[in-house]
Amino acid sequence: MAAIPAVTFDDLCKRLALRQYAPVYLLHGEEGYYIDALLDRFERIVPDAEKDFNQYVLYAPEVDMDSVIDLCRRCPMMSDRQVVILKEAQAVNALTLNRLHTYASRPTPSTILVVACRGAVAKGKDLIPAVRKNGVVFESKKVRESGAETLVAERIRQLHLLPDPKAVAMIREHVGTDISRLFNEIDKLGALLPPGAKVTPEVVERHIGISKDYNNFELVDAVAARDAARVFRIADYFAANPKNNSAIASAAMLFGYFSDLLICQFSSDRSERGLMDALQAKSAWAIRKYQLGLTKYNAWQSIEIIGALRDFDRKSKGCGSRQDEYSLFRELVFHILSAPGKIDL
Repeated sequence: MAAIPAVTFDDLCKRLALRQYAPVYLLHGEEGYYIDALLDRFERIVPDAEKDFNQYVLYAPEVDMDSVIDLCRRCPMMSDRQVVILKEAQAVNALTLNRLHTYASRPTPSTILVVACRGAVAKGKDLIPAVRKNGVVFESKKVRESGAETLVAERIRQLHLLPDPKAVAMIREHVGTDISRLFNEIDKLGALLPPGAKVTPEVVERHIGISKDYNNFELVDAVAARDAARVFRIADYFAANPKNNSAIASAAMLFGYFSDLLICQFSSDRSERGLMDALQAKSAWAIRKYQLGLTKYNAWQSIEIIGALRDFDRKSKGCGSRQDEYSLFRELVFHILSAPGKIDL
């Protein structure tokens, strides 16, 4: 039997906008942003004048599931439908939540039941199949590091702006993968820039407050080019501004870079297409720093540098060193730039 395709956030929003409602929905998953956005849409289905009679917002820890079922079986008052929203369903145990499967197996057509498990995957061995058969199950998954830049670029385009790859990388690296924070920062740009404007590093620096010259993205570029003066300038800036620049986070970025560079160094196909395939990169722009790194470092140097990065991680946690993380980081980048590629076997 073919697998049922997952319902996406955009698909679900389109269906709700077209008033194509299912009788029961289960919204669950680790990423809270999409669940909150969908709940907001469900709470706007019933007109304000009818909300007192035909909309019920309940909290799972405070109600009995039989009471929820009884409410769903009621007829709407002077309307075609009623909406019952059960929030915080992740806060009750699996057996309690699973009791809703009897209703989900035979839902009332005039009721829209929405069960929200924000921040967790729902645990209901009978509930989930019943909802999937008669309604919609939406899982809101955390964004992976590898997909965050694509998400940032898509959001910028949705605001009718043009994303610059470097600016996209700056936003992702500065904010991380928290969708609420990412979209909040990007939406600022949508409010400030005219349609069709390009989101450049200068725009990001001006409106989001990320330095276009002193950030981890620039650090990796400088290390890839073995530009010692630029590397130490950035390292000194980080040390002078510790609140916004964690040396440990910078080391993690460098570890990711040299791990991927090592893949490139052992790749049998070092053409642009070959490197894109090896790193699963979606654009030639994304592999430029690796193409440059291949001309500056050999595989033995990358292996030695990865070892130095592990050593930094250990020492930054207080194991074998009492130096602060920025002093250790300065020693680390010196080691990276001068690595002879000698491995003790």
